[in-house]
Amino acid sequence: MARRDVLSIALTGTVLIGAGSLPGTAHAQTSASSHAGALTHEDMLAARQRAEAIVAQMEPQEKTYLTWGVMPLPIRPNSPPPPEGAIPAAGFVPGIARLGIPNLTETDGPAGISYVQGLRGDYATAMPSGIALGASFDRDLAYEQGRTIGQEARAKGFNVLLAGGANLARDPRNGRTFEYIAEDPLLTGQVIGANIAGVQSNHIVSTIKHFALNGQETGRRFVDVKISDKAARESDLLAFQIGIEIGQPGSVMCAYNKVNTERGCASEYLLNKVLKTDWNYQGWVMSDWGAVPGLYAAWNGLDQQSGAGLDPDVFFDDTLLDAAKADPARMDRLDDMNARVLTGLAATGVLDHPVKPGGAIDWKAHADVALRSAQAGIVLLKNAGDILPLASDAKSILVVGGNADFGVLSGGGSSQVHGEGGPAFMRPLMNSGAFASMTTEQYQRGAPLEAIRKRKPGAVVRYRPGRYASDAAALAAQMDMVIVFANQWMAEGIDVSDLGLPEGQDAMIAAIAKANPRTVVVLQTGGAIDMPWLDDVAAVIEAWYPGQEGDEAIAGALFGEFNPSGRLPITFPRTTAQLPREDVPGMIAFDPIAFGSTVDPSLKLETDYNIEGAEIGYRWNAKEGHKALFPFGYGLSYTTFRSDGLKTDGKTARFSVTNTGARAGRTLGQVYLVSRDGKPNQRLVGFERVTLLPGETKRVQVSFDPRLLAEWNGAGWTIPAGTYGFALGENAEDLGATVTVRLKARSWRD
Repeated sequence: MARRDVLSIALTGTVLIGAGSLPGTAHAQTSASSHAGALTHEDMLAARQRAEAIVAQMEPQEKTYLTWGVMPLPIRPNSPPPPEGAIPAAGFVPGIARLGIPNLTETDGPAGISYVQGLRGDYATAMPSGIALGASFDRDLAYEQGRTIGQEARAKGFNVLLAGGANLARDPRNGRTFEYIAEDPLLTGQVIGANIAGVQSNHIVSTIKHFALNGQETGRRFVDVKISDKAARESDLLAFQIGIEIGQPGSVMCAYNKVNTERGCASEYLLNKVLKTDWNYQGWVMSDWGAVPGLYAAWNGLDQQSGAGLDPDVFFDDTLLDAAKADPARMDRLDDMNARVLTGLAATGVLDHPVKPGGAIDWKAHADVALRSAQAGIVLLKNAGDILPLASDAKSILVVGGNADFGVLSGGGSSQVHGEGGPAFMRPLMNSGAFASMTTEQYQRGAPLEAIRKRKPGAVVRYRPGRYASDAAALAAQMDMVIVFANQWMAEGIDVSDLGLPEGQDAMIAAIAKANPRTVVVLQTGGAIDMPWLDDVAAVIEAWYPGQEGDEAIAGALFGEFNPSGRLPITFPRTTAQLPREDVPGMIAFDPIAFGSTVDPSLKLETDYNIEGAEIGYRWNAKEGHKALFPFGYGLSYTTFRSDGLKTDGKTARFSVTNTGARAGRTLGQVYLVSRDGKPNQRLVGFERVTLLPGETKRVQVSFDPRLLAEWNGAGWTIPAGTYGFALGENAEDLGATVTVRLKARSWRD
């Protein structure tokens, strides 16, 4: 039977659940080599030689076997079964047994193995969201979380994990902000690179996605991002570049959106020029599901058509082969497409270590990783009068809102993960037919209300759902203190229109705080929000989407079982008027939810990223003179710290960090470039987490990635001669004294 016949049964009746170089100078502060077994660029080059030898043995027809795949999810009535060997999940590409090439079994997994509506009848460890991992500023934790997720993927029979979200948070209203890491390229690249290395330590492939400039969900299949090469190289592309250097992902997943009129998955600029030529990337480029516009995408750098049933046609099968047979140059390109897939499989160990479903999973150990990750990502934003940790003399506590009696909130879309038993609670957003499950507000099991009650067995702990502010406020006035859970649900396919808490939560919090000033707000959000009630509440904790152990992590922070150490990986603006675009482009003109639909060529939408260029988030605020509600890098502790003694030569920085309080804790040393020749020019150039006992001092050293001091010159990087100013920062707006150093001019190519 021909391969197209084998796969055709999976091309109908399915919907989208799937996703969606190197410099000679040592750039990264923490390189991949710091993690056991992490790949290097040399490993990828060696794997390429092996891959080419396998391609030389392929029959012509076999050269189309690895170039396209399907989504084996028969979720509609009377849908045909998936192909033989497929696992219900995001994707499947049959291998070539005679050449020792296994089936490619693909699952979504930025925060764990995707639940896919429970179709497999299994579950996975639900990790905190990407932005929570970013808030940890912890490379080692990122590696461990990736390693843990990769272990579960392998045990379930998957050898490709669609993880590694590296897009920068240009707009906090982007519905996928929660999946990504940060607004800063250094933080994003280092954290996601370590995470990818952890995944691939299990001899499976991790992607890095969505390449590139995938900054909004509104019109995501046709929005055209406008940005200069210089601005892109110094921002989003730099985040991907650092992540690839550190993690060496076997595959890169391209994006739905256009970049300067070119579709992301058919972009000569992104795929051939930047990724494969300038960065010398050796792995393969897979499409996002339903993102391939035509056969020409292969000539522009796309190596594999994923979820082909969601595209207008299957382009990378016999159509591709016929074109290659007619043109030797295109046959060479087809050979290269196969060699790139095989390079990723060989380098990561997929070829030599086949996966098999049914492997053992240490659920307890993995839950511990989820708990530590949730704890590390929690950010203490306010703590007036040291009301936290919760006072031992609080005899009565009112818990309000957030469905805290059910579980903790998670982000929606293809990244949805659930532990044993599935979701604790589901609420549909809209009736969108077969896509309804993608737009369902879902909660992880583990109720914060019960976690709080467990810790205060002698106290009166009552609960109100918060549907009516009047009864919650009346009861709040009678209690010693109040804990309000406030939720901002975000999901793939849908942007949020503003930064207010939905469904009247802001008014509810204001009414409760007026009735009882000893009010603590616990935020479960996918990104930044407004806080019109901030001055009236006693404390605020940002928990993000904390995963399956979120109830224990939140309660532990409230009761002081650990000292919060998370820092904001994105800026919380005071109003949307501070953002480069006050409104999300196209939100009113176009409806949300564009999963798997064919793009109407008449649809036009542009988003101008040249407005801010590379100056995203805290850099935009510095340029415009804005003061954030909470700045990038901000976070409080139950103790106090001092950073001082900065010394730098422009390549490294050394400084001291002291715990000046009475409790052990962990802080974040932050070094910022603040000026060049006296002109403001702000950028995070180094960071390190430091754990200290009371009164303890540690000397810290960080190395700078020289690209953060440089400008893209069109062919490489240039550090202009001049005087460069650096400062320690408690956050991006609370900076210490400037230390200057004179640097010579320098230019280089990656």
